[in-house]
Amino acid sequence: QVQLVESGGGLVQAGGSLRLSCAHSGRTFSTYAMGWFRQAPGKEREFVAAISWSGTSTYYADSVKGRFTISRDNAKNTVYLQMSSLKPEDTAVYYCAREGMDSGPYYSATHYDYWGQGTQVTVSS
Repeated sequence: QVQLVESGGGLVQAGGSLRLSCAHSGRTFSTYAMGWFRQAPGKEREFVAAISWSGTSTYYADSVKGRFTISRDNAKNTVYLQMSSLKPEDTAVYYCAREGMDSGPYYSATHYDYWGQGTQVTVSS
């Protein structure tokens, strides 16, 4: 079965940067769009960013535009989320996901079928 293995989370001060990585274990990684979501305590999971299979199209939540960058390296079966100018409100568990059967828009969790385990990002002030 497909597995998504995340890394790169941790504790960082406001204004700092982190890069999250998500490695895809399957052999058809390059044919799927990928997304990042996050969930803060007591809140619903929210869309962060998405990237097309080719890497040429990217999409961002308004809350992270200009600060976060999603990218992918299909040769390494890996998608990245570069997070800069971090704010305390960015604190959440971050999940990567692979799209499924297009059962919803790209910004909806229903668009994705496989999910990573989640990695904690904590931004202190």
